[in-house]
Amino acid sequence: MQRRAVTLVLGLIGFACATGLAQSTRPAIGGGSSAKPDRPRGTQALALEAAAVEPLVESPWVKEFVRGAAHLPKVETRTLYRDPKTRDWYTSTEAETLPPDQRQRLDDATADEQFYYYTKYGSPLAYARALDVLARYGVDDVRGRRILDFGYGSIGQLRLLATLGADVVGVDTDPLLKKLYAEPEDMGIVLGTNGRHGRLTVLSGRWPAEAAMRLGVGRDYDVILSKNTLKNGHLHPAEPVEERMRLQLGCAEDEFVRALFSALKPGGRVLIYNICPAPAPPGKPHIPWADGRSPFSKEQWEAAGFKVVEFNRNDDAAVRKQAHALGWDTGERPMDLENDLFALYTLVERPR
Repeated sequence: MQRRAVTLVLGLIGFACATGLAQSTRPAIGGGSSAKPDRPRGTQALALEAAAVEPLVESPWVKEFVRGAAHLPKVETRTLYRDPKTRDWYTSTEAETLPPDQRQRLDDATADEQFYYYTKYGSPLAYARALDVLARYGVDDVRGRRILDFGYGSIGQLRLLATLGADVVGVDTDPLLKKLYAEPEDMGIVLGTNGRHGRLTVLSGRWPAEAAMRLGVGRDYDVILSKNTLKNGHLHPAEPVEERMRLQLGCAEDEFVRALFSALKPGGRVLIYNICPAPAPPGKPHIPWADGRSPFSKEQWEAAGFKVVEFNRNDDAAVRKQAHALGWDTGERPMDLENDLFALYTLVERPR
């Protein structure tokens, strides 16, 4: 195999990239820890971030979610392989089974503990505010609950929820994630704090467009959460953009919304929580992910049977406090939190 390494963009990306100013199909907000080698990384960085974020958290169970970062398992560095011709990713085991000519052209990439928990989408503790919103609207615990994270991006928040006793399923289309989280210890029963048992599953593909994904995801969810994925700008960009900047649902929007409804238990909720940069100034390239409004109208939600609890509610003040705690306004390229960080959420409920 070739030793031409592929650089994996860790959770240490600069804030210009992290806010979506770099081209990405689903940019994250916040890049996690500084890229300087003397700064803590991986689980050490998460433990420090947790201590900074916890005082902002309102709900007891979300505080437990944050504290769980101090107990996340250490992860050994993994080597993945990418075929530059097909753009397919392979684990080390899969790469060894390929024909010799294909193995020869593979590029290798190392994924350390930092990348395992942050990937290219930033700190999993950025979920704390979204979870606090759920708690504010009646989700008083997640033990024994089923949670679906649509567009999960990285495994950290899934594992933290599972340590609280939740049955958590993450869905994403990024082919890298499928190979990054392919080891037996990445999924299955998760023993959490206080002896709680949860379950963690990650699935790769388009839900609900693909039959295998519909089967894998199943139904009877208490919560469906989507953070920084279901944005109006991803589905309905105000200006023409490259296809890779658009979110391809694989089915009609009304069908997608009906699938959300069908996947929930009566009384279950869908929360879309989007953190966004400022729109591009005049004369600059359009930033579709700066439009964090719900991509589905009130009428679409209601036509599927949902009760709309909140629609495009502003959450700027709270997310800026969280961003400050996570250090997004420090480092080599600090973010201007007041002028370049915004948040909106939409919450809908399946009536009982």
